[in-house]
Amino acid sequence: MTEPVLSIRNLTVEIPTRRGLFKPVQNVSYDIYPGEIRGVVGESGAGKSMTGNAVIGLLDDPARVASGEIWLKGRRIDNLSREEKRAIRGREIGMIFQDPLTSLNPLFTIGEQLVETIQLHLKVSAAEAKERALALLDRVSIPDPKTRFDQYPHQFSGGMRQRVVIALALCSEPSVIVADEPTTALDVSIQAQVLDLIKELASETQVGVILVTHDMGVIADTTEQVTVMYSGEVVENGPTDEVLSAPEHEYTKSLISAVPRPQVKLHRFPQVSYGGRETTFKIEDLARNWHKPEPSKSGKLVEVNGITKKFLEKSAILPSQRTYFTAVDNVSFDIKDGEVFGLVGESGSGKSTVARMIGTLLPVDGGHVKFDGDDVTEMSAQGIANYRKQIQMIFQDPFSSLNPRMKVESIVAEPLLHHKILPPDQISARVHELLDRVGLTRAAATKYPHEFSGGQRQRISIARALATQPRFLICDEPTSALDVSIQAQILNILKDLQEHLGLTMLFISHDLPVVRQMCDRVGVMKQGQLIEVQDTETLFAKPEQEYTAQLLDLMPRLAQLSG
Repeated sequence: MTEPVLSIRNLTVEIPTRRGLFKPVQNVSYDIYPGEIRGVVGESGAGKSMTGNAVIGLLDDPARVASGEIWLKGRRIDNLSREEKRAIRGREIGMIFQDPLTSLNPLFTIGEQLVETIQLHLKVSAAEAKERALALLDRVSIPDPKTRFDQYPHQFSGGMRQRVVIALALCSEPSVIVADEPTTALDVSIQAQVLDLIKELASETQVGVILVTHDMGVIADTTEQVTVMYSGEVVENGPTDEVLSAPEHEYTKSLISAVPRPQVKLHRFPQVSYGGRETTFKIEDLARNWHKPEPSKSGKLVEVNGITKKFLEKSAILPSQRTYFTAVDNVSFDIKDGEVFGLVGESGSGKSTVARMIGTLLPVDGGHVKFDGDDVTEMSAQGIANYRKQIQMIFQDPFSSLNPRMKVESIVAEPLLHHKILPPDQISARVHELLDRVGLTRAAATKYPHEFSGGQRQRISIARALATQPRFLICDEPTSALDVSIQAQILNILKDLQEHLGLTMLFISHDLPVVRQMCDRVGVMKQGQLIEVQDTETLFAKPEQEYTAQLLDLMPRLAQLSG
């Protein structure tokens, strides 16, 4: 029988705190065999990434391996010195992180970084290292490797940067790769390409892969074995098909139930209930004090007519020598009162640029945006200020949209103060009410953003967005960085807002099952153009464009969840 290339045995990680010892990983055990991809899945804080960090020797002080063992090809590695672990890291165990920009130095070309890594681990000449680097870029399907070799990370798309990180992980021909959420920020087509690449490499090079993810569809499509973690412990282990089709543990059952179904539309997202972690959103109470929006003059709250956006691609002194990239090309659609309109498409298709033009964060180079019949593109400064009070945006990464130096009370109060909506002595009470309504305690008001989880930070963003009682919400990938259980909570909040408060929404996402659950109509964008707009159910059942059909075919699917 083939021996495992990596064995984790009863691993426990401890972090000393003022309140005693915290154990984010407790008695975790699993094996990785050559060529095998093992999925590790669970909620945020389950211990998935902490286990991977322990394997590669990247635990941040004061975290430490308290007990258990880690064996690599028959050699115990958890008790090695820092220098010995550093020698193994990268050479025998490769790493692929969620954000490729954290793995790539912006000051050096891709080629320089590949050559340096190869020479560090394989002790070959610069010429041999360059030859290997070009071969690796070709192997991970980077087009025109010789040209790309001399380019910098910012000149690559997100998907291409992730391919470069995979090439870096393969530089030293490792035995194991730890891939920590490698596709979370990627759209469905790029995600499929990256996952296919990981599967091919595992099969061809017989490298063992630990795939840490919160996406159950990725688990179903990519892995042979799966480990389910909850609160630092392994609650279920086994072949992926068996665990997904007949889960034994209540948490696994609850986690699977929360996955958005690509095949059928549900009224609400089932929430993970195991362990009593459900958080309610008191929308009915908020609705009592909410001024219901007046119907728009035409029944269409937002009208987008032929908007265009160009970005400078190459600067020059003479205008005639400047070149521009057209990010949005003559896009038109409307959003009806109380409707959730979805925009989908690959990275770089122009979805977020459209949202930013509607939100006046970017100027419109051509065309018009109308809000309740008024032309936003021709408004005065005072008109823009009044318009911005009626619209709010919820962004993909709540941490980057919340000021880390401000307490939550100040963050939520900021739009109230800016738009002078309430007297100063009433603002604190409104902030506490909003936090209560989104399922956060009033004690949250005195804390800073870094003291919250990703899902809690997104709730703070929603509370801030609701402060001005807007008529229109722009949600730009609001759940793509969240695990499936927290995603269900946030999406249910947005559904309740739309249903009880009469809010109109533009919902942008690369997660097609989520789009099916959330949206009334959907527009599909490709290379800056809107190529199709249909009712959601019609689009998923009978797409008009071949490109739309291809996107739908690329959705990760849990075959076990057809109902």
